[in-house]
Amino acid sequence: MKTTRYPDEYIQYLAEYNGSRDYFECHEIMEEYWKEHPESAYVSCWLVLIRIPVCLYHARRGNRKGAVKLMGKAVEEADPRLFDELGIDGEKLVVKLREKIEEWTNAESIYSDIELPIRDDGLLESAKQRCSELGYRWGIPGLEAGNDVIHRHLTRDRSEVVLARAESAKRKALNRELPDKRSHR
Repeated sequence: MKTTRYPDEYIQYLAEYNGSRDYFECHEIMEEYWKEHPESAYVSCWLVLIRIPVCLYHARRGNRKGAVKLMGKAVEEADPRLFDELGIDGEKLVVKLREKIEEWTNAESIYSDIELPIRDDGLLESAKQRCSELGYRWGIPGLEAGNDVIHRHLTRDRSEVVLARAESAKRKALNRELPDKRSHR
């Protein structure tokens, strides 16, 4: 199979996805790329690749209901033909996502990761090489990623978000307190 030139962020994403199983980081990498390249022919694929690790992150932490809902969106948005162009077997990917929805709706099932069906050998080799450079072992089970990775959102600095929300609440309160100038005309 001919190897296509893929964005470095995509290779980084695949290395993290299959190596660290830090799904929070995968989301961050791909979301930043997606926002910086709104003109990309693969925008819908980048969005699906953002959604998949978010689903896995939630499912791994026990929020299957939220994971199922979001995975349903990913299935609807996945265009197998475009994924084929990105070195992933698009048909197999859609099947895997649907199977995961069924699995997660069964309360008896235990968590397992989704292996992305990479079909471009050059892409696979590049991602495995990056994974090794980062010091990760390719294909570790997501439950072995460690609590810092599994519960990553609990350790991130949210001070900017908290400050922005407080400022927004303050502005809204001030707007409610100001008299409506139109009623005095």
